[in-house]
Amino acid sequence: MTAANRPTSRLRAEDLTLAYDQRTVATHLGVDIPDRSFTVIIGPNACGKSTLLTTLARMLKPKAGQVYLDGAAIASYRSREVARRLGLLPQSSTAPGGITVGDLVARGRYPHQSLLKQWSAEDEDAVREAMRQTGVLELAERPVDDLSGGQRQRVWLSMVLAQQTSILLLDEPTTYLDIAHQVEVLDLCADLHARKGHTIVAVLHDLNQACRYATHLVVMKAGGTIAAEGDPASVMTAELVEDVFGLPCRIIDDPETGTPLMVPAAPKRPAMAGSASVTDAV
Repeated sequence: MTAANRPTSRLRAEDLTLAYDQRTVATHLGVDIPDRSFTVIIGPNACGKSTLLTTLARMLKPKAGQVYLDGAAIASYRSREVARRLGLLPQSSTAPGGITVGDLVARGRYPHQSLLKQWSAEDEDAVREAMRQTGVLELAERPVDDLSGGQRQRVWLSMVLAQQTSILLLDEPTTYLDIAHQVEVLDLCADLHARKGHTIVAVLHDLNQACRYATHLVVMKAGGTIAAEGDPASVMTAELVEDVFGLPCRIIDDPETGTPLMVPAAPKRPAMAGSASVTDAV
């Protein structure tokens, strides 16, 4: 899709070239994030998913091309202004030693502070509401180091929510979590999207989780190109999975949600020596 034909959206990228040092990750990359969507970016390792997300957040400057936020080049905004419009949960976050949950979440109010505007009742309310939404309000006085992985991830998400931005960028928010905590965090994100109307962009590895939670899917392939994008029901096909991931599979309906469910094809194994087949026994 050309830049001229793309719909307008609050967050979009045009003709990006992404690189780390001398290694080019993607060229001529363009993407539009539908407003009020739960967009999930998937693709094989090293295809540029996280690189794209950090570029959308202005944490990485593209070698060429431009990211646009609310109709203006994101590079034209001051850092605090970007942080008032979008929040980023990085892939790996480390809390200062001994910091409490309440103090960490309060750091999400940094974009709203200045020499003329110090901590206020509005900031206090924003922090409490963020912790209430993520279910960590009762943990406010606990050291972050004492929490479980799922609790810590909720706290980091709470800090991003305290920024009070309507666009949230989440880089692999379920990494290192067990399956119960993965579902817990993604259910929370889906609830925020449905109830609060947040635009959420998340990088995920699990294709079935991506299809279950996403309203808009962006599929990247090796070389940093977009293989497909759209709603999961129309995008996720067996042909796409084999092309992008090299994995033969079947796509069926998830019995719980009706969303696409990817089932890897069973490997063809030779029969064990001496074993009898059904026909042998007849």
